[in-house]
Amino acid sequence: MRIGTRQSPLAMAQAQMTANALLTTHGWRPDQVELVPMIATGDRIQDRALADVGGKALWTKELDHALGNGEIDCAVHSMKDVETIRPEEFILAAMLERADIHDRLIGAESIDALAEGAIVGTASPRRKAQLLRQRSDLDIRLIRGNVQSRLQKIENGEYDATLLAAAGLKRLDMEDVGSEISDEVMLPAPAQGAIGVEARSEDPHVRKLMHAISSTNTFRSVIAERMFLKQLTADCHSPVAALATIDGSTIHLRAEILLPDGSEHIEGASSFDTGDVSAPGILADKLLGQASAELKAVFGR
Repeated sequence: MRIGTRQSPLAMAQAQMTANALLTTHGWRPDQVELVPMIATGDRIQDRALADVGGKALWTKELDHALGNGEIDCAVHSMKDVETIRPEEFILAAMLERADIHDRLIGAESIDALAEGAIVGTASPRRKAQLLRQRSDLDIRLIRGNVQSRLQKIENGEYDATLLAAAGLKRLDMEDVGSEISDEVMLPAPAQGAIGVEARSEDPHVRKLMHAISSTNTFRSVIAERMFLKQLTADCHSPVAALATIDGSTIHLRAEILLPDGSEHIEGASSFDTGDVSAPGILADKLLGQASAELKAVFGR
């Protein structure tokens, strides 16, 4: 089984988690799984926001090419970095059990504890908008690079603080770095904390093998969040947050849309049966219906 992955330390850790799940579930020998790392365009571009030069596709296109050409059998992705609409030749065959969905703040104990005018680095429109909503005095600047390089920039004093996903830090054995931000303070990005595995749609053998390692609840939650995104027609410039949780056969979906400067935000929630595929879109339309013309324009409405 050739598992395609970006070659960043975090991506490699996520691919190894997938490999370990396959080895354990299917009783395979270690030599029956091979990680195939590659450099994504998104890893090469470090001086600009990816939303300005191609968006989330810059994380997936090299893996897509290799998967489509049969150079790999599946591709492992951090689901929050995967475009909402994917090529029909690929299918999400599995999602591992979701990890911690929270953000962690590095450089201060809380958002309130940040100094007046503190320089906070982030490449996320969601995080920028949520921060400015609470602290309009903050100086939000672009920061790029992997986890280690971002932490080094804080250490060097280039920025006063930054935000990183708790799940990624834990996968790098750095779960004690920074301070957790409650999801009541900052609702996470859709699909944050989830690892997905894509296969070719016309490869039933690989799809079956991947299905055996998939978490049903994670799959249902993430798909609900992605359906919400799809109805919004959100792109990489759109500040949007969403979190779905499962309680038996019920999905509870909380969501938020914001202006980039945080000056307007609309939030809402919905509970619905796991088989209700229309509910996430209905919530998206409800939030947009309450939004100003300026906020609607952020989502192309």
